[in-house]
Amino acid sequence: MGSREEQWFDVIVVGGGIMGSCTAYETSKRGYSTLLLEQFDLLHTRGSSHGESRTLRITYPEHYYPSMVLESSRLWDQAQAEIGYRVLYPTTQLDIGPYDDLSLQAVLSSCLSNSVGYRVLDPLQLEQEFSGRLVIPEGWIGVVSEGAAVIKPTKAVAMFQALALRHGALLRDNMQVTTMTKDGHDGGISVSTATGEKFRGKKCVVTAGPWMKKLVEAVTPGHQIPIQPLETTICYWRIKQEHENDYTIKGGFPSFAGYGNPYIYGTPSLEYPGLIKIAVHGGRPCDPDRRTWASRSDLMELLSKWVADRFRGRLEDDGPVSTQSCIYSMTPDEDYVIDFLGGEFGKDVVVAGGFSGHGFKMGPAIGRIVADMAFDGDAQGVELEYFKLARFEKNPKGNVKDFSEQVGIKEADST
Repeated sequence: MGSREEQWFDVIVVGGGIMGSCTAYETSKRGYSTLLLEQFDLLHTRGSSHGESRTLRITYPEHYYPSMVLESSRLWDQAQAEIGYRVLYPTTQLDIGPYDDLSLQAVLSSCLSNSVGYRVLDPLQLEQEFSGRLVIPEGWIGVVSEGAAVIKPTKAVAMFQALALRHGALLRDNMQVTTMTKDGHDGGISVSTATGEKFRGKKCVVTAGPWMKKLVEAVTPGHQIPIQPLETTICYWRIKQEHENDYTIKGGFPSFAGYGNPYIYGTPSLEYPGLIKIAVHGGRPCDPDRRTWASRSDLMELLSKWVADRFRGRLEDDGPVSTQSCIYSMTPDEDYVIDFLGGEFGKDVVVAGGFSGHGFKMGPAIGRIVADMAFDGDAQGVELEYFKLARFEKNPKGNVKDFSEQVGIKEADST
């Protein structure tokens, strides 16, 4: 390496959340000298990679995601075996909603095309399956599938950072990237930070989460990526004491997603004894540097009604007892952005962002994919055409789908 001001690396990864940490692990494991830069403290709580639980599920309306989940599942297992402890806890997945909901019907089609095993239950069968712990009205169905899990996110990010360090990566936090330029003399990418330090890399991967749009616009004026940060609220509800064990993973309760309006998801009781996570998959646009950190009362009212209807008094449904703020990085079509930045940077800079509230589970696969792109110029085993920036030039709304968006609340009343 050169002087402190001009250290050289094979790859510089900008952003130390789950995607950047998985990428740093993947590149360092392959023997590439790797620098991971994080603008805040490592394991901070200002973005999308903190907290106590995320869901891993194979069931998706889009046909191009299940194979990525299956790859990630294998890579999660490998990483856990290497580090020697668990961050992922297997469970069952339950998807519920109106039988004629287009998104839920697309889930069934996607399961068939990807050979994902599932069972469809009517209201009576579902009530019997889960002993009345969760119920659905007439006209709804439940889709039960295996291969799901609950992930401990902060612990998972720490795991990949520890593994990256073990393989020789250098991790630097409180290092906000301010400029990124193509080096016309020696080749590669020059990256400067707000501390005045400068680093050079043969390749660069940007995984800046909610700050992706701001960073890309700052380093490449006029180049916009259609990613909108969305402030969302994670909610924990108290389980009535006599039912606490019924809603745990050990008690056989699944992670779940409720299709319709609103789209609601939850995980079994795990992180906080006697509490269960149930939240609306939605929020409000925000500036990640000036968020409110407050929950929306209108979403809480919708959620309270849903909890009352689905859990029949086994949970205290007058409101959550604890909330946490989080951020989604939304694209117009809710699909990821995984592409080369292009322009003067060509294929030397890879951007990976816009994970739209459903990306955490994919971290290990994303790390593999962007490492392949950075050093091989392409990635196999993934349908990258759905994630390229060029899709927004053809259609500002991105990929065309036969079902409605998942994130957000429409004007119609919920069931």
